Amino acid sequence: MNYFAGIDIGSTSIKIALCDEEGSLAAHATCPTGSHFHQNAKAAFTDLLTRESLQREEVSYVMATGYGRKLYREADDIISEITANCIGATKIGLENGEIRTIINIGGQDLKVISLDTDGHVKNFAMNDKCAAGTGRFLEMTARNMEMDVMELGDCHLSAKGPPITINSTCTVFAESEIISLLGNGHGQPEIIAGIHYSIARRVARLAKRIGVEETVFFDGGPALNRGLVEALENELMQPLYIPELPQVTTAYGAAFLAMESVLYVGGNKYA
Repeated sequence: MNYFAGIDIGSTSIKIALCDEEGSLAAHATCPTGSHFHQNAKAAFTDLLTRESLQREEVSYVMATGYGRKLYREADDIISEITANCIGATKIGLENGEIRTIINIGGQDLKVISLDTDGHVKNFAMNDKCAAGTGRFLEMTARNMEMDVMELGDCHLSAKGPPITINSTCTVFAESEIISLLGNGHGQPEIIAGIHYSIARRVARLAKRIGVEETVFFDGGPALNRGLVEALENELMQPLYIPELPQVTTAYGAAFLAMESVLYVGGNKYA
């Protein structure tokens, strides 16, 4: 059995996916990116192979993607994260019908991608100039609430009152606003809900620039946050499709392209 790897080196985390000759996800791993992109990606890949009892020679092709893709010199090829994300979302979302819109929230950027009926990128909008509306924004919120980022969603859903309006769109000013709201006795659940709705409104404005068509696929680590999902669904006024492993969609798309490059194309037709 040959395997194919996709390595997504993001600004905050490294995601690795292995797919088999059928294009099915065989294994995956995530780890923090840290300050040594290349070294940490190599170590994570080696650890995944060890865990799965695989030899490096059993991986026929490695496709790198993401923010640090050009730093992974051992890759056989590289691909943009937008292309890899679209391929991964399209393949994963097959069980739910045709994917026409993708919302991807990463550590430091936010993307909304519109696809045509063939699954190709029709248009996209990206916010990468400010951390507001991204994973970093949620990490900042969790830090000020003295909780793990994975607890934010459940805390949001426990809110008894309406979400508190967060006026600041800058992460630095929003942090000051959150501290002030806590000092004035506002509850954590209502503040967190306000943060989620602030992000959701930002996403909705970006989405309206390119148009939102069903079905909407939401991926990236923040898609695991149930409170943020609720806020996004309310702002967009439609349900979102959340994959089982939203954080590895882009890595899986890169792995699938690696498989196609060897078995069907003999070269990267998406470059």
